Parts: sequence; C-alpha cells; structure tokens
Amino acid sequence: MCAGPGTRSYDSLCRKISEDVNAVVVSIEYRLVPNVHFPEQINDVYAATKYFLQAEVLAKYSVDPQRIAISGDSAGGNLVAAVCQQLTQDENATTKVKLQALIYPVLQTLDFHTPSYQQNMDMPILSRYVMIKFWLDYLNGSHSFAHAMLVNNHTSLDVNEAIALRQLLNWNSLLPLSFKKNYKPLIQSIGNPSIVQQVPALFDPRVSPLIAHKETLQKLPKTYILTCEHDVLRDDGTMYVKRLEEVGVDITHDHYEDGFHGCMLFATWPTYFSAGVRTRDGYIRWLRENL
Repeated sequence: MCAGPGTRSYDSLCRKISEDVNAVVVSIEYRLVPNVHFPEQINDVYAATKYFLQAEVLAKYSVDPQRIAISGDSAGGNLVAAVCQQLTQDENATTKVKLQALIYPVLQTLDFHTPSYQQNMDMPILSRYVMIKFWLDYLNGSHSFAHAMLVNNHTSLDVNEAIALRQLLNWNSLLPLSFKKNYKPLIQSIGNPSIVQQVPALFDPRVSPLIAHKETLQKLPKTYILTCEHDVLRDDGTMYVKRLEEVGVDITHDHYEDGFHGCMLFATWPTYFSAGVRTRDGYIRWLRENL
C-alpha cells in the first residue's frame, strides 16, 4: 500500500513494485491542500488503510494478511509514519502491518536548522523556504510566519511546549559525525510564541512523527528508510532511524550520497538519473526480501 496522490508519475513505480514483489499495490489518492488541511490527509490514509485491512477486503483481492507493507515518499512518508504509529495504538486493528518503508520522509516541524537543512537550503526540487511554506499550507497557517520559522523562532526557549520536544530530536546525539560536519544548532532564547498559539499542530506527533514517545516507537514494525545527501530532509529520516534503533525496531537505512529529493521518480526516459534507478531498485529489493 502506497500513500501518495494517484498521479501518473507514480504509476510506473507502482506497477514495477507489483510485478517485482508479486504484490497487490494500492495507491491512496488522499485529498490535498487547499481543499483540505491537517488532519484530513491523515484521516483519509488511515480510513483507507483500515478499510483495506479488513479480512473480507484482503480476501477479495487475494492478499496474504501476513504480508502487508505500508510505504510512501516525502509527504507520503510523513503520512505512513503517522498512520503506522496510530495503528499500534488501535486495539481494533486485528490485521498487523509487517513492514513500513519511508522514502526521503518529512518527519518534523521543530528544527529547520538541522545540518541537512543548512547544507541544502537552496537545493533544487525542495528548498528550505519552500518546505516551510508547504508545512504552513498543510497546517492552514499564515505564510507570514515563514521567515520566523526559518530561524527557529517557533521553538525558542520562551516557548514552553518546545523545550521537552526539542530534546527528542537533539541532532547532536542522533546524527553521525559525517552528517553534522561543522554545522551548529540554532536555538533562539527569545522567539515568537504566537506562531504555536495560532498553529498548535506544529507540535502534534501526527504532524511530526519523529517526536513520538518511545512507547509508541517500540511497537512499530520492521522499517526501511531511504535518505539522500542532497535533500533538506536527509536528517529527518536519519534521526528517525536512530530513534527506532534505540527502542529495538528492526531497521534498514539506505543512504545515497548522490541522491536528491524525489530522485526515485527519475528512473525512466526522458528523466533518467542513475540515482533514480538505484534508489528504486534498492527499495524494491528490500521489499522483495522482507515482505
């Protein structure tokens, strides 16, 4: 099952997954901004997932209930992470998810000065400023907050709710030295508490699955996370890898030094990149070996 708008750009990828993994692939076409905002996208994916996991629906499509994976890329990776966390807390979910696979996922709204956000702030495909505007669109917040969030004014030390949450994604302890390089954290003493007051979902774990408590994380299924060096979201995925490792989740982390955000969709002519082919094939190989 893939969380992502059912656009033609994903059609060839979904077909290849189905053929190479011998699996039924369901692509969820959840509603988008500006028609709906958080949490409706998560509600759409969760409702579709719960429906498909019913025994009679699985039987209708000849799906093995012991062989269920949920996967998504970018914003879809965010939704998959959030939905998998919700499923672990759903006592009525009788069919268990065997795997989750997150492809360059976006996982947090608290820190826009991680090393990868600093290193790749103006990288094509997805810049830091564009990512912040995407978040504000999703959370129905004003774009006037974007410049304050660029410098982490929404998680300054005078925002009481932010202090404990920032400890859950302390990248000094969650990232390898090769990622941290010489970058420094940016924690403001005085910021703009009104941002969180007007956009409270910024601190919701359904928005930022990376800040979920360990009691939730330790219930998650075997996990695959793919990250790319030339991507502002590299550290989101890498920190999630570390947090899941710390609670004992079986996890595979594939990092591509020449990869960029969205590269998996650039695997066929006329938009062919070798990184696209290798990320796609590595992801499918992991699914085939573990599903």
